[in-house]
Amino acid sequence: MRFMLIVKANAESEAGVMPTKELIADMMKFNESLAKAGVLLGLDGLQASSKGARVKFADGKTTVIDGPFAETKELIAGYWLIQVNSKEEAVEWARRSPNPAGPGKEGVIEVRQVFDMSDFPAETVDQEAVNRVAGAMSNH
Repeated sequence: MRFMLIVKANAESEAGVMPTKELIADMMKFNESLAKAGVLLGLDGLQASSKGARVKFADGKTTVIDGPFAETKELIAGYWLIQVNSKEEAVEWARRSPNPAGPGKEGVIEVRQVFDMSDFPAETVDQEAVNRVAGAMSNH
């Protein structure tokens, strides 16, 4: 099972404040432990929403809204993508992470299972299209 460990944004991350040298070192140790355990599939930190945009779909039209976005608690500052055997194991990995907001601050990591193509009814999935996408992804 794949899970995304989502680091929630806070006022500092949205203001573009970089993590301390100590927090970066602690995060790198955690990243290494994920990699050594063979569960890490990907990870990244995200720039502040002021450098991003949202594309809204409504009534057959698309609208682009440039950041920043108001609800900081709903934003994502980064993520890990891991492959483990259960939600409990994913939660345990999240618990091992350093506090993403830094010592003494409130940080949040949300744990969400990623859909697998096998989660969808077979009659709704164009397997040839899935194979084409998988092939294109492996070329990068």
